Amino acid sequence: MTLEIDTGSGSLPVHEWGSTDADAPGVLLLQEIFGVSDYIKQRAADLHALGYYVIAPEIYWRLDDTELDESSPELLPRAMGIVQRLDWDQAVKDAVAALEYLQARGKGAGVVGFCFGGGLGFNVAAVAAPDVLVSYYGSALKQLGDLAPQVTVTSLHHFGNTDAYLDVDEIVPMLGDAEIHRYDDAGHAFDNPLPMFHNADASALAWRRTEDFLARHLPTSQGSE
Repeated sequence: MTLEIDTGSGSLPVHEWGSTDADAPGVLLLQEIFGVSDYIKQRAADLHALGYYVIAPEIYWRLDDTELDESSPELLPRAMGIVQRLDWDQAVKDAVAALEYLQARGKGAGVVGFCFGGGLGFNVAAVAAPDVLVSYYGSALKQLGDLAPQVTVTSLHHFGNTDAYLDVDEIVPMLGDAEIHRYDDAGHAFDNPLPMFHNADASALAWRRTEDFLARHLPTSQGSE
């Protein structure tokens, strides 16, 4: 299902899993550069199955020509071209509007982001204070070091030790007291099921750790039964 959230400068289209009226904490799920793909929708369904009300905004909604074919050999360069046209500051504002929608429910609100969304979530956590943050290999983290002191929420970060895109050794020290896990033989985007990215062992272990982290820091009534 989809809904629209008023950003003050237009209506942000948002996918939702569950009902906003549910007695459940909310999770803002932030996409990779590939948009709200089937993979992101599956992760949203996984989070909903844990007892959360989940929303995933279409962060590219202000751009034209953002269709992506996951079977195309040009998927990655095309997605990179789209994200390079994105106004980062506006994307942060849009994501904050979505988080504020969850916070207004009064039942708790966390952020979970993958790749592009992991970095976006870190920026959101710096300016809007969700209850928790889970970031998978946030691709913008290397540019967001100045914001690190503002990210005081309880946080979990996952990184692959063979990430060719991020210098993980450089990023980890800026994350302070965050819970950090690193995975041998896993590269960037290791949770994405596309064969060029996926590492099944790292993906499964990271997700178990994500479930455990959320159960501890953003518990649901389902999790407490």
